[in-house]
Amino acid sequence: MKLASHMINSEGILAISEVRVTDLAKEYGTPLYVYDESLLKDTALSFLHAFQSNIFKTRIIYASKASSFIALLQLYQKLGLSIDVVSEGELYTALKAGVCPDNIIFHGNNKLDEELEMAIDSGVATIVLDNFDEAKRLSKILEEKNRVVSVLLRVNPGVEAHTHDYIKTATSDSKFGIGIKNGAALDILKAIHQLPFLQLKGIHSHIGSQIFSSQSFIEASKILLDFIEICKDNDLDISILNLGGGFGVYYTEEDTPFDIPEFLKKLSAILEEELSIRKLKLEEVWLEPGRSLVNESGTTLYEIGDIKKIDNEANYAFINGGMGDNLRVSLYGAKYEAVIANRLNEASQALWRVAGKYCESGDVLLRDIPLANPQKRDILAVLRTGAYTFSMFSNYNRLRRPAVVFVSNGVSRLVVKRESLDDLIALDMEE
Repeated sequence: MKLASHMINSEGILAISEVRVTDLAKEYGTPLYVYDESLLKDTALSFLHAFQSNIFKTRIIYASKASSFIALLQLYQKLGLSIDVVSEGELYTALKAGVCPDNIIFHGNNKLDEELEMAIDSGVATIVLDNFDEAKRLSKILEEKNRVVSVLLRVNPGVEAHTHDYIKTATSDSKFGIGIKNGAALDILKAIHQLPFLQLKGIHSHIGSQIFSSQSFIEASKILLDFIEICKDNDLDISILNLGGGFGVYYTEEDTPFDIPEFLKKLSAILEEELSIRKLKLEEVWLEPGRSLVNESGTTLYEIGDIKKIDNEANYAFINGGMGDNLRVSLYGAKYEAVIANRLNEASQALWRVAGKYCESGDVLLRDIPLANPQKRDILAVLRTGAYTFSMFSNYNRLRRPAVVFVSNGVSRLVVKRESLDDLIALDMEE
């Protein structure tokens, strides 16, 4: 288990950026999403500083699907990141956060007409197209508004991402993008080039999520540069290459992530060399990490309730949350590390299953992990939960969305209020 020594205070209590989690639980309640604001900043700056080039502009675009709320997007805006959105809700959040529309990139498949209109009316400068039908719809909307927008086409390089099937996104049969190898992407780019009101700027690729092989990204980059050469031979000017994200992160000892900042330096050098060899020129290269920017900084706090031991079968500790506030476990078997946060000095006594309060047998957040004899009202801290927890929350069983807190240098601040019971029924219509 990875737990930094500075996170254990003299009382054996977990501390995040010098704030005791027991104090956080008392002040804000549980379940509670806690983000180390200092770590958020440091991680973002390390990415920005590592991915630089002398021959093309670079851009780090935060994939807000990983976690989207105003305070986080404001932080990234101030640091110089752009924001990737895939829905009207994510776009609205970014705009309310004060993100400049020029720094918003609209992604996603099956964008609705009203979403495209909202993006155009808001001044979003770049839209990533998923298919030709979408391109035609966008062109028609732009014609009606007499507007022009820059577009990229999402293409699939057909690279094996070596990750869970649910988070592979560049296979030949993926629901996202257009395949390169069968010639379809080139044909569609030619067709897009002929459409009015669309300025074809480049191509986008995203091979998957939680990828531990840096070679997969290098392979994809070279395939995409090969494709850009083909585009050039067909009088298509590709000035922007968006390589996506998907860099793997540590959750448990089963995970073996590579050093991302070091890889970004290497990637930039490889791209510069490949462009020189191919006598190609790119104006900009973009990356759009999500999980790898936010995950390490996040911790989820729960209060332990009932304890149940089933003969020699299992030891259960129940928490006041579960699959609704962390869907990843039920969705694709995600694993985490956790600790009894108020008794870190005590040794683990046995293996425990941590189950939630949702009415589903699959609502087991942690399976057979060592814990220090859980007791009622203990605080359980699930580590590295900054990505795809808050953003995937479900109100199943009418449970309320937890609050979100930023902590930094001994100070905490509330950035998202806990849902109230009135919030839960705010949209219900009474007779």
